[in-house]
Amino acid sequence: MLPSFFRNWKGKRKPTVEAIAMKAVIPWTTTWIVISWYSSNIGVLLLNKYLLSNYGFKYPIFLTMCHMLACSLLSYLAIAWLKVVPMQSIGSTKQFVKITVLCLFFCFSVVLGNVSLRYLPVSFNQAIGATTPFFTAVFAYIMSKKRESWVTYVTLMPVVAGVIIASRAEPSFHLFGFLMCVSATAARAFKSVLQAILLSSEEEKLNSMNLLMYMAPIAVAILLPATLLMERNVIAMAVVLAREDMKIVYYLLFNSSLAYFVNLTNFLVTKHTSALTLQVLGNAKGAVAVVVSILIFRNPVSLVGMLGYSLTVLGVILYSESKKGNK
Repeated sequence: MLPSFFRNWKGKRKPTVEAIAMKAVIPWTTTWIVISWYSSNIGVLLLNKYLLSNYGFKYPIFLTMCHMLACSLLSYLAIAWLKVVPMQSIGSTKQFVKITVLCLFFCFSVVLGNVSLRYLPVSFNQAIGATTPFFTAVFAYIMSKKRESWVTYVTLMPVVAGVIIASRAEPSFHLFGFLMCVSATAARAFKSVLQAILLSSEEEKLNSMNLLMYMAPIAVAILLPATLLMERNVIAMAVVLAREDMKIVYYLLFNSSLAYFVNLTNFLVTKHTSALTLQVLGNAKGAVAVVVSILIFRNPVSLVGMLGYSLTVLGVILYSESKKGNK
């Protein structure tokens, strides 16, 4: 028998110029989407840090509300007008309640993550955020009795050990910021497990873009009273800052739009590659964010701290591989 290559080639027509061009376009499209995803992810993270810490705009709840307001408007524009994805509707009051519950934990995780950026450098924030698989595995077992293989659980050991090492060696360690970041990471993992449980039926499943479109307005409704109660002078301070320097307005507009772009490119990367590829790229993104943040903010780092973070990333990669092997 002929080798498969020759069998497949034999009798087939030569590919047309149009077909070759199509094949050439696809990789470039995917490449630009991945670059856009990296840029928006790292960009919004660094700009959050700059606004909340360096610029002195110490209002994480209001900042999160701005993000959700932009996501609400831009999501509707992208789905209803630009037809990025088909619009899905909420089928029942029960489904709406489930989405609202998810939104509560989503808001909780984002706000706490922004709070932590006031006290921690981006590099350390990313190291803690890399422990998401650990919390996901714990919550999956507690909430749905979902067991992983022993190999998968073993791979979580370096994930946790790396953060412990990085914490002990972090020159800019702040206990409150650390607790906020760990809580944000746990809340993010809890939300993902809860989402898999609540929206498990085919009738209730929503793609990530539609889910964001419904969650964002609910988030604004939750965050607005929280802002007025806990950050009472934010509007007055924003007006004062805008009068002194109009850049704050542009920063907030750009930062909020970038927050939506993160979700859009996240969806597009998954669509053009796969969920597993997204996970692998996400691991690398964390490392890139660490390097970029150190170059921009010049925060001190130690060799032991970097080794600890590297150990965490290695554990996450091993975890991803063990999960892939179990499928």
